[in-house]
Amino acid sequence: MATGDRKFPSNITDRLTCRQVLNIMVILGFMFNYMLRVNLTIAIVAMVVPGNKTDTSHSNATLTECSDYSLPPDNTTLLSGTPVQQPETFDGMRFEWDEYEQNMILGCFFWGYVMTELPGGRLAEVIGGHRVFGYSMLSASVLTLLTPLAAKLDYLAVVILRVLLGLMLGATWPSIHPMTARWIPPTERSKFMSNMMASSLGAAITMPVCGFLIASLGWESVFYVTGVVGLVWSIVWFFVVFDSPAQHPRISEEERQFIEKAIGDSTSQGKAHRVPWFSILTSPCVWAIIITHGASVFGYFTVVNQLPTYMKHILHFNIKANGLLSSMPYLGKYVFAVLTSALADYFLRTKKFTRTTTRKLFTAVALAIPSATMIGQMFLGCDRAASVAFFTVALTINGAVCGGYLGNGLDIAPNFSGTIFGMANTLSSLGGFLSSLMVGMLTQDNQTYTQWRKVFGIIAATYAGGAIVYSVFGTGELQSWNSGPKSTDKDEAEKEKIPLRNDKV
Repeated sequence: MATGDRKFPSNITDRLTCRQVLNIMVILGFMFNYMLRVNLTIAIVAMVVPGNKTDTSHSNATLTECSDYSLPPDNTTLLSGTPVQQPETFDGMRFEWDEYEQNMILGCFFWGYVMTELPGGRLAEVIGGHRVFGYSMLSASVLTLLTPLAAKLDYLAVVILRVLLGLMLGATWPSIHPMTARWIPPTERSKFMSNMMASSLGAAITMPVCGFLIASLGWESVFYVTGVVGLVWSIVWFFVVFDSPAQHPRISEEERQFIEKAIGDSTSQGKAHRVPWFSILTSPCVWAIIITHGASVFGYFTVVNQLPTYMKHILHFNIKANGLLSSMPYLGKYVFAVLTSALADYFLRTKKFTRTTTRKLFTAVALAIPSATMIGQMFLGCDRAASVAFFTVALTINGAVCGGYLGNGLDIAPNFSGTIFGMANTLSSLGGFLSSLMVGMLTQDNQTYTQWRKVFGIIAATYAGGAIVYSVFGTGELQSWNSGPKSTDKDEAEKEKIPLRNDKV
């Protein structure tokens, strides 16, 4: 087709449709979203004056349990036995933040993050995900640029800033669902939802980039560079992305009609409906999504956040010191998410499986296999190669949630998909707190493999429980309450400006 005959004019180039531009911007958006979230986690190592703590966690019990793989604490090696480079000494101002203050700075992000999940989803349904996602990212970028100044003022200033950052970024995740309901045909939604997993790709890229920036320009550069990147993305977002095809000024008539016809009347294009809270809160399929999402993220957070601790104290292997091994699970999850979501959409498009069967199949894969790997870790956890393989497989296979429950709210109630995901992500964020609490309680006396086996057993049971709940109560069928609370005859008459009939004799 000649360029002049092209049916779908682009907002960026003549070769991109509006949906393709939306896909690109959402992928970059979630990459930068996670970048703004984890940059401090990496930079704080260079921001704090090194402590003089002595590592006393290597007990005889640990050495006996995993004696074949035990090494002196300061002789950290890779799987191959090659010594790992010790962290460099970074120039620049450092702060005498103790362990409590550091944990406060890192953990307070979730205080704000949990508070805006549900309001963010509902707000996106009312005013549009375009505004909620865009303004949240814009605000988070500005806050990131202010981080060095806050650090120089006082650690409490950093705490306040991180809480505000959590408030902003907490609203972004559920806000993308209402946009998906209006822009993406049902047989393409699994693939589109995999764009959210670009957060894993963002984490994989952010870690080595931030390390390079710290080594080259100092820790302050991490916040300036990531803040500017987020700021530029936010500005572009407002120019090229809109809430619906009908609102897009540069979309072709053919593309607009194709999208609206494919979506049909399941998604409201007008004023947002009132939330049918009773129907949502008493719906088994909604709770299947919430519980399964909570179980999945609980397992994911526990493995990602606690893996370095286990590898250091039990196997004396600092996995965080190796960029490749640190990035593999994140990269694997994103790639697997893209592949499995494309396969799920193929099943739906060709009608090889029903929507319910497809969602249950991929959810089962995403949770059952990680559950099995955690069981394997309970018995082979002293083997370094096996441990790395188990953890990597668990995090990678979990990417199949994109073809499973992750976009299921769009199947059952596209008009309230933001609210449903907000509820689910609120619970899962609380799960992040609980996972750290659980590991702390089970390993507080001493770091031993016996104690960690209990942790792996709980993760395995949680994953399995989520898979079972969704297999029983999950569905892909559109729910009757998707249209909102039913109006009375009087409401309908006022809306249509038609006088009520008086049927009384």
